[in-house]
Amino acid sequence: MNPPDPLNSPALQSKALLWLLMLVTVLFAVVLWPLSGAVSWAVFMAIVFSPLQERSALACRGRRGWAAFGTLMVIVVSVLLPMALLAASITHEAGAYYERFKSGDIQLSQYFQRGIDALPAWAQALLDRFGLADLAALQRKLVDALGQSGQALTSRAFLIGQGTLDFLVSFFVMLYLLYFLLRDGRALAAQAARALPLERRHTQRLLAQFATVVRATVKGNVVVALVQGTLGGLAFWALGIKGALLWGALMALLSLLPAVGAALVWGPAAVYLLSTGSLWQAAALAAWGVLVIGLVDNVLRPILVGKETRMPDYLVLIATLGGLAAFGLNGFVIGPVIAAIFLATWEIFVEARQEAPRGKS
Repeated sequence: MNPPDPLNSPALQSKALLWLLMLVTVLFAVVLWPLSGAVSWAVFMAIVFSPLQERSALACRGRRGWAAFGTLMVIVVSVLLPMALLAASITHEAGAYYERFKSGDIQLSQYFQRGIDALPAWAQALLDRFGLADLAALQRKLVDALGQSGQALTSRAFLIGQGTLDFLVSFFVMLYLLYFLLRDGRALAAQAARALPLERRHTQRLLAQFATVVRATVKGNVVVALVQGTLGGLAFWALGIKGALLWGALMALLSLLPAVGAALVWGPAAVYLLSTGSLWQAAALAAWGVLVIGLVDNVLRPILVGKETRMPDYLVLIATLGGLAAFGLNGFVIGPVIAAIFLATWEIFVEARQEAPRGKS
């Protein structure tokens, strides 16, 4: 009788398989990292539009491929195409604003200089220490820096073109992957649930929490951004501030930062109006920002984001800021998702420890 081969022991083979699984998983993550943004947004949009996909599948009598194609067309026409047109308009307006600033048509320094001159001596000395007291010189330096940046960008046109090509590749990868996630999303979720080494109820709970947080974060933040950007842009237009579309878009983008985002735009604008002597316009903009734009953030965001994710407002804020710092723009979704999965995992761990003594008895 031959002695048992230690290399064929089940324990050793299990460990080897586990190490192999970890290695190939890390390598696969390295391969996907250059397209992580495209993959992430394909997953996010597949989760957000999964209810529409299921209704389309019913309308197509179970032909999920045709249903996924129809859902994808709806996403392109109703979401992606309007965003592209808006981005083109904002880019054009930003370019026109830059030309006016560069030519000296916009003299922000003169208006803000009045506010600085009204400050006490110690405050002026502090600003002068950091080179911020002479705003005219600061504006000239800024224009020169922008001009040099423009020349540098012109000389690096090849790199800009390469960046544009990378964006287009990522965009079409996202659309391509989104189609298959819409078509096969239910099967992939079931396969992931079987692969996780957890009890079925715990796996379903984690996957459900993941989908809920993604759906609530994307829809909630997008709705809040659109509402705040629209309200801010309308206020700027009504007050005669040029570039209302640009500033509204900037407020929408910054509104991804809870509590303080949009105020980073309308606050300095109110100070600008005050420094030019437009007292009632400054007061009206400040009141609109605090009472209307701020109310949207304080009311809608907890309802659309915090309520569904069952996370407190302070945790949503910290997770969003941390996610943006770590993952860029994708972090406004990834941050809250990680925080929610963190909470859910700890809840499962605590419940499992509480159930363990009862299982032993």
